[in-house]
This record gives sequence, structure tokens and C-alpha cells, in this order.
Amino acid sequence: MLRRIPCVLMRGGTSRGPYLLASDLPADPRQRDAVLLRIMGSPHPLQVDGIGGANTLTSKVAIVSRSREPGADVDYLFAQVSVNEAFVDTKPNCGNMLSGVGPFAIEAGLVKAGDRETMVRIFNVNTRTLVEAIVQTPGGRVEYEGDTRIDGVAEAAAPINLTFLDAKGAVTGKLLPTGNVLDVIDGVEVSCVDMAMPVVIMAAEALGKTGKETPAELDADRALFARMEAIRLKAGRLMGMGDVSKLVVPKPVLASRPSAPGGIASRYFTPHACHRSHAATGALAVGTAAALSGSVASRFVEPKGFAGGPLRIEHPAGAIPVDLEITRTGEIGRASLVRTARRIFEGNVLVPESAFA
Repeated sequence: MLRRIPCVLMRGGTSRGPYLLASDLPADPRQRDAVLLRIMGSPHPLQVDGIGGANTLTSKVAIVSRSREPGADVDYLFAQVSVNEAFVDTKPNCGNMLSGVGPFAIEAGLVKAGDRETMVRIFNVNTRTLVEAIVQTPGGRVEYEGDTRIDGVAEAAAPINLTFLDAKGAVTGKLLPTGNVLDVIDGVEVSCVDMAMPVVIMAAEALGKTGKETPAELDADRALFARMEAIRLKAGRLMGMGDVSKLVVPKPVLASRPSAPGGIASRYFTPHACHRSHAATGALAVGTAAALSGSVASRFVEPKGFAGGPLRIEHPAGAIPVDLEITRTGEIGRASLVRTARRIFEGNVLVPESAFA
């Protein structure tokens, strides 16, 4: 027996995955995760028995529902489905998949569209943070076509403006989870920052890299990954997250000098492969770290002394511009960026009844 689950396949930012209504999935987290594994076809390196794309960037799920949280329209639960393991991680947020939540919620009838544009207030269940998404809705319909280009996506599309209102300490509860702007782990200086996404930022040169390598070149260096993973595991404990060996957070980041003023170069890991572009939430974390005096990232940002405003986070496919608000007292305020999304397919995904047992 097969059960039909309504499903919309969407590209959100530089990621892709199914968008599902929470009401169409089991309420029990363990049963829900079992269903998500069958939907995506995990564990299998090709995810051949599901709709996953055999890559961490295309093995993501967005689960959406009406929100009961004050000031929010919809709830968004992000699920990172492992490709090769029977494991679903709902610890982190994903800013790229978040890009598609507003359009999906409007077209699912959860939010009424405005005549020109529509603000959708999204409560991220994973990190318990609020995000405002502005979606283009001329004539009361979601518009996907437009002239906005984001690096890592071939075609232009309509802009989706995302503003993170309270992303500090999204997972750990603290902007600096270790209490320090700089720590030393295994002889390597690191900055552990939790802004929308917990990250462990290291200087690429400290690990024998330039920071300009391609993802393929970095992925081929298994000694590098072994060293970064050892640092990541120890950082996880220092950040109060305990044993993170089965979690995808915190994310390792290699920082280096940008190719042009007004930014910082970043190689972002997912964590066991180099991101082909960059996570949106990770870009906010790297940008925030660049504004923290004494951090690893602050050494490389050009021009020196970044204190908020626009900053380009350079990545293998181009760059993500982020806009950070720094208050007069030095506090991190709102953080904004622009993404795009596209509705690709809609219908039903068929799941064996046994997955619901």
C-alpha cells in the first residue's frame, strides 16, 4: 500500500527539496523522520528510491504550518535528511530553503497575498527565531520571474527579501557560545559564533590552505577533513552542544582575504563536504564574525574595521551580499539578505504504508 502526501518541489536559494504541510505528516517526530527518509530515498548514495538529489544541498525538507506564535504567520521546520545514513537533523535552520517558505505559504492558502508584495512572518521552529520575508505578489499572485540573480543559480528570478529579527544565539542561546571571541583548539585559533547558524571559523592559512580552492579540491583532501572534524567536535562541546558527531552543526568555515574590497572570502562546509556556494544563514554568521573585533574573521575582512552595513561573503560560485545592523552600543541587530526561489513541481509523493507504522 502506498500513501499519497501532497508535495511541492521547490528551489529555495541555492538549495532544493520538497515543501510539505505539517498536517500531512505524522505528528510523532520519530515517525515523521521515518517518512522523510522514505520520501528522500535515504540512506543511499544516489537516493535512487526517493526524490532526494544525492547531495546535502538537495536533500533538504521544509515543513510548514499555520503558526500560533505571537507575531508569526507560519511555522517552518527545516529537516536536513542525511544522504548516506538513516538520520534526520532538525537542529539547524536553512536560510536558502527558508526563501521558498513565503511563496509556498501564500500558494497553500496559509497567508493572504497583497496586491504588490506580501510580508510573511516566519517562525523557524528549529531555532525559535522570527524572520520576515517579502514576496513579490503583483495582482495577488506569487511572481517567480524577475531580474534578480544570486550566485550559484543559473537563472534570474523575483527577489525575496529576508530579514532575521532575532538570530543571535539561534541554537546555543549565545552569540559567543564559548564566552570568547577567540579560542584555540588543537593549536588552531577559532572563533565560535552563533548567528542564525552556529559556526567554527578558522583561518584557511592555519590549515595549509589559501581559501581560494574549489570545493572539489577541498573535498579531495581527507586529511583536512579529519583535522577539521576533530576541531569541530571539540568546538561543539565548548559551545555547550555536547557530542555533535551525529549533528550537522556547528559548521566549519575557512576564512581568507577577499578578491575585492567590501567583503571576506569563505569556504563553508556542510560539514563533511564543501558547500558549492554558501549557506545563507552561514553567510550571516560569517558577516557577524567579521564585525567582532579580535575574531578570526575580522582579520580578513576588507576594508578593515567593518562595523555593519553591506558586506559580500565570497564563495566558490560568487558571493552573497548581507546587510548587518550594528547598534551604537556594538550590539548585533537585524540581519538581511536577498534570495530567490522557484516552484518546480507539485503533486503527490508516494510513501509505503510501512513507513507510518
